[in-house]
Amino acid sequence: MRGRKGGIGIALVTVAVLVGTSACGGGSDKASGDEGKASGKPSASASPSPTKPKGPPMLLDTITPQSGTTVGVAMPISVIFTNPVAPKARATVEKHMKVSASRPVTGAWHWFGDRRADWRPKTYWPSGTTVKIDAELKDVGNGNGRYGVHGYTHTFKIGDDVRADVSVTGHTMKVTRNGQVVRTLSINAGSAQYPTWNGTMAVIDKQKKVHMTSCSVGISCDKGSPNYYDLTLPWDVHLTRSGTYVHYSTGDPNPGSGSARGSHGCVHLSMSDAKWFYGQVKQGDPVTITGSPRAKAPADNGYASFDLSWDQWLAGSASGESTTGAL
Repeated sequence: MRGRKGGIGIALVTVAVLVGTSACGGGSDKASGDEGKASGKPSASASPSPTKPKGPPMLLDTITPQSGTTVGVAMPISVIFTNPVAPKARATVEKHMKVSASRPVTGAWHWFGDRRADWRPKTYWPSGTTVKIDAELKDVGNGNGRYGVHGYTHTFKIGDDVRADVSVTGHTMKVTRNGQVVRTLSINAGSAQYPTWNGTMAVIDKQKKVHMTSCSVGISCDKGSPNYYDLTLPWDVHLTRSGTYVHYSTGDPNPGSGSARGSHGCVHLSMSDAKWFYGQVKQGDPVTITGSPRAKAPADNGYASFDLSWDQWLAGSASGESTTGAL
């Protein structure tokens, strides 16, 4: 949902969900880049300033994570602008979006196109860290004639360090919490025709049930095709905007090396394991997949920022790396 465009304030949606196709599917190797659409109703994060802006307001669609939430160690801060931010204005905009933390962290902004800017630490956030972003955008221009009219603040916390490491060839998922192995689960991943993304994907969100169709991700709209499906499946942990989930599948009820049944790109768990895993993870927890013949997921296909090396991340920054301010 887009923010309101009629007022002079910066409209802000605080729901931390990337809307993508609700289905397991290969998806394009190139993310669409339009990450600005989020579910939920827009709400203003601050009262409009009485000062008349120099031009049309600089609007924001979303800022993630939502203020007051607890997220995982791989979660970036993601800011979506309604209108393009010109390259000449990005360094100034970055410097006015100040990130502070209760424990010092080195990080940087990175632009995905001209509307989305994400901030991530060089390595994972330390568990237990409180993080704050102050977007002091009053009178800051986007280089295209628009100016911010007030600032806003989001504060969130980094929770337990929960990670899932998936071996496609080993048919396993190892789940750790704060460095200790909790469980190793049997899984099946994508088939040779529809391989799963490699790489590290931070959990976008999770839902108890998701309606998934092969037609919605361009696999097949032909009901007679062996690749056609139209299912509502439980315990769904969302990994990519192109439709990758960790979940239970009725077509693969007992995953593991013995079943040798591939998915359309998702990671399958048994019903009991899927329910258990659903209860363990939160937004921002990293799920790292190895052993697939497919490339790493594009960094903007959800929140896969750690699929870029630090040098690659800095190449998309206008102001370079910096250390967080103190809280």
